[in-house]
Amino acid sequence: RTLTPAWTRAAGRPPASARGGRPRPLPPGPAGASGLLAPRGLVVGSAANRVAHHTAEFACPHLVVRRGQPFDLRVLLPRPFDPEDDSLCVELTLGPNPQVAKGTHVLIPLGETSATGWTAEEEDPGEGAEPPGGPSLRLRVTAPPDAPIGRYRLSVKTRTGVGEYAAPFEDANDVIVLFNPWCPDDNVYMEKTSDLNEYVLNETGRIFYGTEDQIAERSWNYGQFDAGVLEACLYILDRRGMPHSARGDPVMVSRVVSAMVNSLDDNGVLVGNWTGDYAQGTNPSAWAGSVDILRAYHRGGAPVRFGQCWVFAGVMTTVLRCLGLPTRTVTNYNSAHDTDVSLTTDIYFDENIGFFWVVLAYTGLNWCHCWFHTAPLTSPMATDGWQVVDATPQETSSGLFCCGPCSVTAVKNGEVFLKYDTPFVFAEVNSDKVYWQRQPNGAFSVVHVEEGAIGRRISTLGAGSGARIDITHQYKHPEGSEEERRAVSTATSHGSRPRTRGTPSTGEVTVTVGAGPAVAGAELELRVVARNQGAEPRTLRLRLALAPVRYTGVSGPPFRQEQHRRACAPGAR
Repeated sequence: RTLTPAWTRAAGRPPASARGGRPRPLPPGPAGASGLLAPRGLVVGSAANRVAHHTAEFACPHLVVRRGQPFDLRVLLPRPFDPEDDSLCVELTLGPNPQVAKGTHVLIPLGETSATGWTAEEEDPGEGAEPPGGPSLRLRVTAPPDAPIGRYRLSVKTRTGVGEYAAPFEDANDVIVLFNPWCPDDNVYMEKTSDLNEYVLNETGRIFYGTEDQIAERSWNYGQFDAGVLEACLYILDRRGMPHSARGDPVMVSRVVSAMVNSLDDNGVLVGNWTGDYAQGTNPSAWAGSVDILRAYHRGGAPVRFGQCWVFAGVMTTVLRCLGLPTRTVTNYNSAHDTDVSLTTDIYFDENIGFFWVVLAYTGLNWCHCWFHTAPLTSPMATDGWQVVDATPQETSSGLFCCGPCSVTAVKNGEVFLKYDTPFVFAEVNSDKVYWQRQPNGAFSVVHVEEGAIGRRISTLGAGSGARIDITHQYKHPEGSEEERRAVSTATSHGSRPRTRGTPSTGEVTVTVGAGPAVAGAELELRVVARNQGAEPRTLRLRLALAPVRYTGVSGPPFRQEQHRRACAPGAR
């Protein structure tokens, strides 16, 4: 058997000389002379395998391969293999209760296709002398492009005219199978090399924050290839109890990861904290990467304290990239939070225009995009591409705090009837701000509708450029276009109430509010302009209130309020 060297290191990767794999003798078995064909060992950890599968950077003692692509396996034998009299079967198992019917117990007869779609072919030995190490059989083993991902145990069985020999499983020969975005037959296939290099292989990136007028960025170490990270990512799937047979579906895997990166419901990776009190853990702003978080969770099995939206998104990007899903971190400025499927952002005033201080909109909310092709998520017009997944616990989905995956194109077209959580994401990026005022009878009526204020300058890191790119056009048609009106109409027809529009009237008074640059410690200049566009004079009563608002959209009490009464002639301001 092969024993991949036990590299002793706290971090980093094995030296190149150690990645080739070294045969380890199998436990004593029947001698070749007895007629049974008892393999002397297996070689599974070749450097060529790692390079071909784009897994050479993984600091993992086991061979890491990608489905839909062959990897080399060398079986060391006590004598030359005779295809006329000998037969061989490669055996792999996944999980504690492997079953052939569920694709988790794989038996691959040499030269045939297994019932689960795996194949094992003998490589042409070529001419020349026998290779060093004695007789051997070189195989090319291929997992189907829809195989469940995870850590497989690997062994071989042989049969001769005398009988069968089953070699025991050993940890050193385990093989970890991942999604393969380089394989055209895999649902996660991504065509552009620049995108693959950025969204699968890049270990660092930038996450954007701030406001739409003052966009800032923070560096983030995803570290998906670092020691212990792959093991932690597989542990997350195990901790959730995800069936091994379902782990070939990127929809289900991304949804489980979305639920498990936050601690609610299932004691997942991160505890969210927006209180400002971080004495019992780490300030979310202190994190600079995902590696320490994932290692701590895997080591102790307890949720790590604390995270906010960019930390959840950064960790989720790491996990999905590690498992082979192309993933990027996204920032949505002026992100809404729809709690009642109305597809609107509602703001309420009392009779005296006193504001009910409630959640407005996130100044900048982070989530993830992962890339895969799957028709059930999307309409015939939108079968491929980026899917929204969000681990920040905001609302429950099917009883769990998770969000997505939901097709970005479905959001753009207003197809909120499609899975998963499309209405919620649509409202985050494309809802209207509706202002309500309480009437003397206690009911609320609409006094103003602000369109186009939600979902601004949606940003991510461009592939290979190191620069921010604006992807708002992927979520929304141009404001006011026929496509935009059709998308909003489609969406609101499936909402909890019809779309509410403003009701302009003759003589309407318009009010605009502007502000200069906001610099800490400096005065802030505000300007309010009211214009009478009607034919009659108006007496205006203006009430100005200023209040602090966190990036989450939660506002505090006003720290300054003013009231003014002004006469305004027709056409004047």
